[in-house]
Amino acid sequence: MRPVRIGNVSGFYGDRLAAMREMVDGGPVDVVTGDYLAELTMLILWKARRKDPGAGFAKTHLIQLEQVLGTVLDRGIKVVTNAGGLNPAGLAEQISVLGDRLGLAPKVAFIEGDDLTDRMQELMASGHDFTHLDRGTSLRDEGVVPVTANAYLGAWGIVDALTAGADIVVCPRVTDASLVVGPAAWWHGWKRTDFDALAGAVAAGHVIECGPQATGGNYSWSHELPDSRTPGFPIAEVATDGSSVITKHQGTGGVVSVGTVTAQLLYEIAGPDYANPDVIAHFDSVELTQEAVDRVRIDGARGSAPTGSLKVAIDFVGGFRNTMTLVLTGLDIEAKAAAAEHRLFDLLGGREQFDDADVQLLRFDRPDAPTNAQATAHLRITVKDSDRSKVGRRFADAVIEMALSGYAGVHTTTPPTDAAEFGVYWPALVAAEAVTQELVLPDGTRAVIEHTPAGVAEHAGAPTVSITRPAGEATQRAPLGTVCAARSGDKGGNANVGVWCAEAEHYAWLQDYLSVERFKELLPESAGLEVRRYDLPNLLALNFVAIGLLGNGVADSTRPDPQAKGLGEYLRSRYVDLPGSWVVAADGGDPR
Repeated sequence: MRPVRIGNVSGFYGDRLAAMREMVDGGPVDVVTGDYLAELTMLILWKARRKDPGAGFAKTHLIQLEQVLGTVLDRGIKVVTNAGGLNPAGLAEQISVLGDRLGLAPKVAFIEGDDLTDRMQELMASGHDFTHLDRGTSLRDEGVVPVTANAYLGAWGIVDALTAGADIVVCPRVTDASLVVGPAAWWHGWKRTDFDALAGAVAAGHVIECGPQATGGNYSWSHELPDSRTPGFPIAEVATDGSSVITKHQGTGGVVSVGTVTAQLLYEIAGPDYANPDVIAHFDSVELTQEAVDRVRIDGARGSAPTGSLKVAIDFVGGFRNTMTLVLTGLDIEAKAAAAEHRLFDLLGGREQFDDADVQLLRFDRPDAPTNAQATAHLRITVKDSDRSKVGRRFADAVIEMALSGYAGVHTTTPPTDAAEFGVYWPALVAAEAVTQELVLPDGTRAVIEHTPAGVAEHAGAPTVSITRPAGEATQRAPLGTVCAARSGDKGGNANVGVWCAEAEHYAWLQDYLSVERFKELLPESAGLEVRRYDLPNLLALNFVAIGLLGNGVADSTRPDPQAKGLGEYLRSRYVDLPGSWVVAADGGDPR
């Protein structure tokens, strides 16, 4: 059987609305998928549903579908997304309403069972501790009430929906890769124990889940991009053995290269054993080959049986927060910042009255600056408290009150702001047997989807990669990015930074040079944290995970870059001692 062509049309809730139309009109595809759910998105959908009980799903998906529904039905294209969010039944109903309005009759199936919110007290009472995956503390000891708690479901509900003839499958919180694994397993008739094939589909799904990040978006080596157009959305051609080719429609922007695929394989992972509900995909076994222009083969993936546990994304309200930013200009920046901080908290009655107060001096200034903007720094002050009144306009107005009585040149980046509610993310595990996944077919029939048993197979081992260490020579100071690219992101409160090289010799040097200790030196913000390093020599890559760098997750983080999107590029900008010949070669314009 030929490979199934699966095109992604959304990497997050808010991605390009025209992507589905471009994918459907741009060339042949068998399945269209869309990923709308980041950890933060579940909190956003909860807030929407709190205002409107009929909400809780990605409304933009309806806009995308309206543009192509007739075409996908005519061509037999299947649509599989996790746009259902917290209300898959509601989205399925709205799709049927859309079909009626357009004079069409799509067969819509949806999946339920991921939402554990109303069962949390029952589950904890029966012995489920929901221990935080990084801190090791129990949710029961936290004394909080979750507002969302969603288990990551697998692919077999999607398989059964497509087998039953559904045109559109609306998923809740399934794993991102399941959106590809499900259609591939349905197309090829895989069994639950075809772990290597399933692992290959997980790799393909992880690559295309974030849309154009696989085709040149957020890519370190911009010199590889053939033009300045917005990168097109990716397609995975998944073969019957689970190998795949990542590509895109001809005539779309961006590029598909070993580099762009490597970047996305490293995005937001930890160790090379990438756990999904249906299989553990061992990314240290994956091999990449540039087959042709914009065609990269993913091969060699090995898989083993799932663990019998499902990840649960839990959110609870952490309180209220507010941020104001003061601008400091010219001379005596540190003295001005200290004076402003002291005066502000004196006006407010002391910083100890807040649950948390975070003050960051962000230096953009330089001596004898050629422009006013280049002479400025920012003093970013964030306060958090369970009492909204403490951190609302009372706090912001106190900042503004210093306008005529503060340091020389005082002003703020924004007018006074009110407090905003923020959420705390809590990642945990739950036994799969505690979660009942249900498929609702187009005719209303319900079916329970069983979980794959744990411990059926073992990892066969990763291939051996032979790498020759570079000979010693004189060194020269240059940016680390001279020899490596990077991709960084968030995973709850953790930040990951994947770095890789295009040349084996460069990677051999990187393995020796970029230890955990060196990483902490180059990224001082991680100095007091646990940092884990994982080697993926098959990808010429290292992956670092800084535990707790983002606090309790994106909604809680006080960093200016709360999702760590720029962390990898910062690492690449740091100067290191490189072999001198590499620096000379890079002066020709190729950063490798």
